[in-house]
Amino acid sequence: MDLDKRISENIKQAMKAKDNIRLESLRAIKSAIVLIKTKSLEKKNLTEDDEINLLQKLVKQRRESADIFKTQKRNDLASSEEAQLKIIQEFLPKQLDDLDLEKIIKDIILEVKAKSIKDMGKVMGNATKIVAGRANGKKIAEIVKKILSWVFLGPVVQLDRISDFGSEGWRFESFLGHLKYLYIFFLNNI
Repeated sequence: MDLDKRISENIKQAMKAKDNIRLESLRAIKSAIVLIKTKSLEKKNLTEDDEINLLQKLVKQRRESADIFKTQKRNDLASSEEAQLKIIQEFLPKQLDDLDLEKIIKDIILEVKAKSIKDMGKVMGNATKIVAGRANGKKIAEIVKKILSWVFLGPVVQLDRISDFGSEGWRFESFLGHLKYLYIFFLNNI
């Protein structure tokens, strides 16, 4: 079932349940879908990528609005935006946790043979295609920058930083991933 039909069904359910915040969120999604469909001269169906991009755009709008309301001390409006944000996120694919995202990015770095922070564009291009909707672009960029800065420092410094596993704490699989990455990087630079 495509997104448009799922939203229509959920709108009916929200109307029956008299859930105003959910109804408002679903109507915003429906409105954005109709706007995109009628934007061009021909009526077109949205692809899955178009749907994900649309939902990510709506999530970003809600997140930015909530942040603005919080800075202006309008917590009532901020909580409404955050509630809508959670409802819209229900229609996005399951988000990757930091460890899985880091593993995917390391594989991409090895694949494109990125050697420094100058190669961030190549890595980001491939990462956004592969991850597509399962992670925030800002988070992807943050992890790519962190890993590529390790590459820039070189293998000797990386061995000193092997205990740095971020906020998730030490995990054996992460340790093995770092070792694999360091070994391949070392071999490429001999």
